Amino acid sequence: MKLLVCVSKTPDTTAKISFNAENTEFNAQGVTFIMNPYDEWYALVRAVELKEKHGGTVTLVNVGGADNDAVIRKGLAIGADDAIRVDMPSGSSLNVAKQIAAVAKDGGYDIVFCGKETIDYNGSEIGGMVAELCDLPFISYASSLEMDGTNATIARDIEGGKEVVEVATPFVVSAAKGMAEQRIPNMRGIMQARRKPIKVVPAVDAANASTIVGYEMPPAKAECKMIDPENMEELVRLLHEEAKVI
Repeated sequence: MKLLVCVSKTPDTTAKISFNAENTEFNAQGVTFIMNPYDEWYALVRAVELKEKHGGTVTLVNVGGADNDAVIRKGLAIGADDAIRVDMPSGSSLNVAKQIAAVAKDGGYDIVFCGKETIDYNGSEIGGMVAELCDLPFISYASSLEMDGTNATIARDIEGGKEVVEVATPFVVSAAKGMAEQRIPNMRGIMQARRKPIKVVPAVDAANASTIVGYEMPPAKAECKMIDPENMEELVRLLHEEAKVI
């Protein structure tokens, strides 16, 4: 099997978020970046597990500049065989999806994996767009994936239960919690990753369909109010008049 895993670079979950340039640009100064956890823990690890069980190759694809190479190397240390970096600044979701779709079409991959969303934008857009551009079936928010030859059985959580679907390769899938367990790269994997190839390719011609107008921080949380446990009338009043939950 030829497996393609989409990976992106995101700020660390503990990073302090701020904006500059009149709130139209993320301020990356002093921010530590990591591989998007949904791409790493679920999509990439499951792809590596399938390779180990059924054979084949795992290729990473990333859209971004050379500063993304450290994130890509971590994916190679986890078990991917090689990587393709589309050399362009990350743009709109559709632009990024078009870059990934071009790589997917050119490589003839059996499965294209992506995380269910990125932790910075939470858009859940790329997987569906790539599937549409490649004219492939798309299964979102998958929590398990098992292969039998060229057929996959995929489970995904839905409201009030679980849905199980069957699909033949090739297809696109977005991975959610339950798909796999996080792997920590070992020293052997880290050493091997240094020798694995990262192919840098130019971007295909695709204009940004949307542009960022501005960012704004969420409103500050209100100060916590402490209510005497003996004063239940005051608690009820606050829940009714201020919190408006009763």
